[in-house]
Amino acid sequence: MNRASLFTVAFLALAAVAPASAQPFSADLSAIRQAAKSMSGALPLRVNVVKFAESRRTKNFAIKGAPREPSIQARTAYQVVYPDGTIMIDSGMDLQVHKFFGRGVEEPYFPAEEAKVERALASAKAIVVTHEHGDHIAGVIRSPDFARLASKATITRTQLQTLMTMPQMPEIKLTAEQGQRFNVIDYETNKAFAPGMALIKSSGHTPGSQMVYLVLQSGKEYLFAGDVAWHMDGVRQVTGKDAPWITEDEPNMAAELTWLNGLMRNEPNVAIVISHDEDQRLQYIRDSVLGDGFE
Repeated sequence: MNRASLFTVAFLALAAVAPASAQPFSADLSAIRQAAKSMSGALPLRVNVVKFAESRRTKNFAIKGAPREPSIQARTAYQVVYPDGTIMIDSGMDLQVHKFFGRGVEEPYFPAEEAKVERALASAKAIVVTHEHGDHIAGVIRSPDFARLASKATITRTQLQTLMTMPQMPEIKLTAEQGQRFNVIDYETNKAFAPGMALIKSSGHTPGSQMVYLVLQSGKEYLFAGDVAWHMDGVRQVTGKDAPWITEDEPNMAAELTWLNGLMRNEPNVAIVISHDEDQRLQYIRDSVLGDGFE
């Protein structure tokens, strides 16, 4: 039996016995902070954002009960800048994957901005993704430089399982051989990832969803929430999405939104970053919370 076949057998055996989460999401910010500071090395200096595409949807899809007013969902990736290099959070997507999200409707796609994401991925020392949907991971999977990018990309065992067995779209399905090229991790609640950075298991939006906590040398803190919400109003109101094309773990989603709402109210130093909130993206750039563009 070749290496790829052995990998498949071992992976499926692990997946078959992996227990489902019995408890809704919970997290301890003090433990997350401790994990982020447990790795030696210089803390990051700043965080940059690039918007490479948009979806045009009325706001009620992002927040149940909201008005059917026009709303822009930004498609974004983030660059964490350290003194000795960068780490990417999420990886963009190509035009073909972008068209999947339009469902037959042409929506804005910005090739020059996506090219910035591709260059940033190429130069990054590490890549991590908030979850296994195409707009967050296709930039690695569908890259002509897949082998090199995957070798410095870390995904969770659950993200890998989803991408191999039930991907969001055929274009991001991984083979066993491709899966071996990633750095695959497992953890229960939170895990140190890099100096000042920790991962937080949050399997509500997708089975492999995770949030990313970050603290800079300045002391400023960030919580990259991925797609727990599509707009910060969902966190403010503790209200989930109303999009019929997605299936989420509702108990986990409610618990994650409640936790984020508590952070928003009680931890003013923590900037909660919602991947698709265009209003927030623009405000964070104006406030210098996020840098506009990659280095």
